[in-house]
Amino acid sequence: MSTRTPVPHQDTDLAHDRDPSQRGLGDRHEAPVRAAGGSAWTLVARREVMVKLTDKSFLIGTAVTLALIVGALALQVVLSGHTSTSKIAASSPAAVTMVEKLADQAPVLDDSVKVELVRSSSDTAAKSAVEDEDADAWLRQTASGWELTTRESADSSLLTVVQQVVRADTIDRNADAAGTTLTALEQGSQVATTQLVGDAKKSQLSDLMGFAFAFLFYIAALTFGIALASSVVEEKQSRIVEIIAGAIPLRQLLAGKIAGNTVLAVGQMAIYVGVALVGLAFTDYSGLIAGVSGTVGWFLAFFLAGFVALSCLWAVAGALASRTEDLQSTQTPVTMLVMLMFFGGLFLDGTVRTVASFFPPVSALLMPIRMLDGGVAWWEPLVAMVLLVGFAAVLVLAGERIYRRALMQTGGKLSLKEAWRLEE
Repeated sequence: MSTRTPVPHQDTDLAHDRDPSQRGLGDRHEAPVRAAGGSAWTLVARREVMVKLTDKSFLIGTAVTLALIVGALALQVVLSGHTSTSKIAASSPAAVTMVEKLADQAPVLDDSVKVELVRSSSDTAAKSAVEDEDADAWLRQTASGWELTTRESADSSLLTVVQQVVRADTIDRNADAAGTTLTALEQGSQVATTQLVGDAKKSQLSDLMGFAFAFLFYIAALTFGIALASSVVEEKQSRIVEIIAGAIPLRQLLAGKIAGNTVLAVGQMAIYVGVALVGLAFTDYSGLIAGVSGTVGWFLAFFLAGFVALSCLWAVAGALASRTEDLQSTQTPVTMLVMLMFFGGLFLDGTVRTVASFFPPVSALLMPIRMLDGGVAWWEPLVAMVLLVGFAAVLVLAGERIYRRALMQTGGKLSLKEAWRLEE
């Protein structure tokens, strides 16, 4: 059975254990340390920030993420303006006429599809053109209808256009033969779509940004959280923390670590979001950016409060471990919580989603996502934020108690219950 060895804190009680003749000197010596304690956390925070900003892996990771965001937006721009030209071979007069109709109507049905006619002298020549890749498809009329032949699988957009044009032309001919018109046959058959909240394009943007919010929150919470927990346990394992504890109060050390990592995480998140918004200005969603900018601001605010709460949990996970090997088990509950927030943000729906958006820490992600969809009353994010900040404050106070008691213990991994009951 391992023995836990508490390391005493340097506090005012130590002055009374010294010889009375030395108390005055000791008190004068400790006074500057206590005076500096109020700003000690800022020194720790600055150190955390500077270490990260000079870490090549952190800078490279940030650059890679930015490149992925820019690349995804650039791909969206390219695809939205991309037109695919398909060459269709036809050998019979009826097929030639049908392909000409396809060429006329394709841009109207789908602006990404363009059709060009390739005249062939025979069916054999048309088939050879497809085999030799001189044509993308071969359209011919059969006894049962029409057949589109391609070398491999047909392009889905092209196939949809061909089916629509051929169907409309065939029904028109049959209607004419029956003494009526295509318009008369189709009257009342159209199905229009409408939404009670927002429109289709805004819904697409909301879904896209909702996934981006959840993914970026998840990555930031894990990246900075694991780094924070690792930093705590490394200082504890190397016993450097005992030297630090002799200079500043442990609560100042915790506050500095949380503040430094929060500044980095929020700053990085703001850069990602800013770049994404600039990129969206070059896509089809450019006209909707102004409508979601307020929600983006709320997301950053919720991310700030949520990350502070999670940071405290990561620091506690590091303090409970005595070795780096222990960290895998002590940080598992926090990792599971972050995953719960991620999947909750993506898959919760209906009343459950509405209720959960007020419960911290899941509300840090769910409320901004709900705001993207619209239909959220003005007071709902305010209530959710108050509850989240209150939760973070309670968590920081409780976590600070566990952190101070567990950090100075050696001899094995601690449980939350053991750490809470330890004497300072």
